[in-house]
Amino acid sequence: MTSRRIAYQGEPGANSDMVCKRHYPDRETLPCASFEDVFAAVSSGEAELAMIPIDNSIAGRVADIHHFLPTSGLHIIAEHFLRIQFSLMGVRGATIDQVKTVHSHVHALGQCRKFIKQHGLTTVISGDTAGAAREIADAGDPTQASISPPLAAEIYGLDVLATDIEDEEHNTTRFVVLSREPQRADAGSGPVVTSFIFNVRNLPAALYKALGGFATNGVNMTKLESYMVGGQFAATQFLAEVDGHPDDLPLSRALEELAFFTTDVRILGVYPADASRSSRS
Repeated sequence: MTSRRIAYQGEPGANSDMVCKRHYPDRETLPCASFEDVFAAVSSGEAELAMIPIDNSIAGRVADIHHFLPTSGLHIIAEHFLRIQFSLMGVRGATIDQVKTVHSHVHALGQCRKFIKQHGLTTVISGDTAGAAREIADAGDPTQASISPPLAAEIYGLDVLATDIEDEEHNTTRFVVLSREPQRADAGSGPVVTSFIFNVRNLPAALYKALGGFATNGVNMTKLESYMVGGQFAATQFLAEVDGHPDDLPLSRALEELAFFTTDVRILGVYPADASRSSRS
């Protein structure tokens, strides 16, 4: 029987941990060192679900995820948006004037550039935001601090030296929940997102022709991202997301037309749209 765990990349107190606890409070969380380990935990049955950040409103897409997702064999069953809040934290008794270096995940450092520049801090890349807080607690050096979610200060016994230091108030990360088994949302059950991948040949107007059916059928495409397959320049794989259910006639027709101009179309998930989508549109 598959464990009722939900796996995430990072250490306790990371944003991924927070979103797991918020939306799946009845599940045991399984922290993993890398995204590859998260995917492996679900594939092997060590965990039933995975909580994965897929893109951020400031930093853009999480590149590693787009590398693992198409070949993972896992299915997207839900999405959740998390407003990201970062704090600067140091060892007990430290002051912000003492801090010279700041540790955090590369994306978090990129999301707090203004604060880092304002205080003239030297950045040190860590594996994740909560792990950075643990590093600071272990070092015991008042000249070192971390940029981490507020929960990490409680977990690792640190003082919060500054709050809400992210560059933009709209800083939001979108997470997707992955499962070994598909769990498609029912048609007509409310706003739905369909995620899929497809390949196009390296021919003139191939992408234009492939996407034409979405325009003519009035299907709203909310994401389209490309990446090379196997390091080859002769073919490109695309990850796309659209509003609607494959059983809806407009999307059904658009996907049928897409198949004429592509070498492969594979649906990764059909899942309820997070309520934050409507408030952010």
